[in-house]
Amino acid sequence: MIEKKSIDYEKAVLIGIINREQSEEKVSEYLDELEFLTYTAGGEVTKRFIQRMDVPNPKTLIGSGKMEEVQQYVEENKIGSVIFDDELTPAQQRNIEKILRCKIIDRTSLILDIFAQRAQTSYARTQVELAQYEYLLPRLTGLWTHLERQKGGIGMRGPGETEIETDRRIVRDRITLLKKKLYKIDRQMETQRGNRGALVRVALVGYTNVGKSTLMNVISKSDVFAENKLFATLDTTVRKVVLGNLPFLLSDTVGFIRKLPTQLVESFKSTLDEVREADLLLHVVDISHPQFEEHIDSVNNILSDIKSSDKKTIMVFNKIDQYEHETIDDDDLITERTGRHFTINDWKHTWMEKVGDRAIFISALNKENLDEFRKRVYDEVRDIHVTRFPYNNFLYPEHLDEY
Repeated sequence: MIEKKSIDYEKAVLIGIINREQSEEKVSEYLDELEFLTYTAGGEVTKRFIQRMDVPNPKTLIGSGKMEEVQQYVEENKIGSVIFDDELTPAQQRNIEKILRCKIIDRTSLILDIFAQRAQTSYARTQVELAQYEYLLPRLTGLWTHLERQKGGIGMRGPGETEIETDRRIVRDRITLLKKKLYKIDRQMETQRGNRGALVRVALVGYTNVGKSTLMNVISKSDVFAENKLFATLDTTVRKVVLGNLPFLLSDTVGFIRKLPTQLVESFKSTLDEVREADLLLHVVDISHPQFEEHIDSVNNILSDIKSSDKKTIMVFNKIDQYEHETIDDDDLITERTGRHFTINDWKHTWMEKVGDRAIFISALNKENLDEFRKRVYDEVRDIHVTRFPYNNFLYPEHLDEY
């Protein structure tokens, strides 16, 4: 359970769909993540509704019987928001709003809302605003509740449609303006990256809330904001780090998540330039999470989308201090041994087989195995630097005594 602080949380319910692509176990896992997203946005989940259906209802996503059940619960418990794990079409959102008469949110709009809360710099706010407007544009008709009164007929034609079209034009103009603004900032940042010289670039990547910012603080002795909430860091932070006498640039990037809104992927592509231009990726993984291997796949898919999947990468399995596994008695011949029964040593052996020696297990918070981690990063950065500057080998001692 998520521990709540003594502040006012908006009541919310979650809705998920079991179908051919999403099993009951998978939907339950997605809703766990959706609940964490809701908590991060300032909501408190009071109930979950799950429906099994092969073909979603084109009008309301869920069936009429389940919708009545949700409607009754919403009315009796004064629910402020109903949050769907799957993205709703503009028509579905309007239809559901008419029935439930409360805020209807899908995973995409919830993530956009969190990004809007978390954006600190002008650059991040511009990126999020662009994503929000692109999400909003096809949904504008749903915002004009006064149009429900317009049934057509004498004196009832024209103004409503004109007002919506005017609003669409305003939004399109705003999108164009934001894209121009981002393009200008991107050019400035590209120049800044070019001015950094030939230092080796290392980027922290990974699923959201895996401890990238905590690791950044430990390595660079900086003060990057870190919190046990999703998307605690939106802005890319770049720090110059020196291990031994070897300097390099370390960047902390926005965390990834499953079903990441396409609008955000597009608007944050420039932020991810730090990943594309990196010489070495540190793929940070929360090994204490039951589905950490699926998180790895999600991150790898996004890295592939931004053409960075072939970069030299070290898998950094974090939070070993929080890892728990289920035990099986030696005489138990019935229970099938799966990943949830693995010890840390089992996972080490498994991942060493998958990626060779390119995996390391640490706890950034408790500073476990950090000397080994620093040594590994030092060796990788040194190899890249030596390849780039073969005549500067005098910089590197045979043995690194202090990091």
